[in-house]
Amino acid sequence: MRTLPVTLAAALSATLLLTACGGGNGADDTKNTDPSNGPAACALRAMDVEVAAGAAPAAGDTGNVTVTLANQGAPCTLKGFPAVDLLAESSTTNIHPEEGAQAQPLTLGKGATTSFTITYVRGEADSAKSLLVHAASFTLPGAPKDAHELKWSYGPVAHPENGGLADATVSGFETSGD
Repeated sequence: MRTLPVTLAAALSATLLLTACGGGNGADDTKNTDPSNGPAACALRAMDVEVAAGAAPAAGDTGNVTVTLANQGAPCTLKGFPAVDLLAESSTTNIHPEEGAQAQPLTLGKGATTSFTITYVRGEADSAKSLLVHAASFTLPGAPKDAHELKWSYGPVAHPENGGLADATVSGFETSGD
């Protein structure tokens, strides 16, 4: 049986130990700052933000608010879903991704655009089953302290009396343009 010199065996052991202690959580790791791993996580401060809405006209109808982001900075990556909160006078509620939606990593070069959509059910005015939203706030994955707030002028959002979630979802990031 052949034996490796002690220094080579020690070097191999150290390499294996360091590789096993990655510290991240794989594909969900959004602290992507090492250039060898690709572009860093996208930050809102480097994005132009535009909002377009197809507001729900009456209680029970579904409306959509589409947020388009244009990267004005260095290439960056989006890994996950946007985190969206609906803000009312006395409460804040977060909304979850669409059922069955899968987040796909998306790299945005300078000038590239992407969008996501908030879909909601309009609630009844002056109802305990409605959330009187005045704004929506969102952050990008990997940049939770970098929030953007947009004025909500699309009516109340259906909300169960028992404190459940608002009747709203958010889509994953979609590519725009070519």
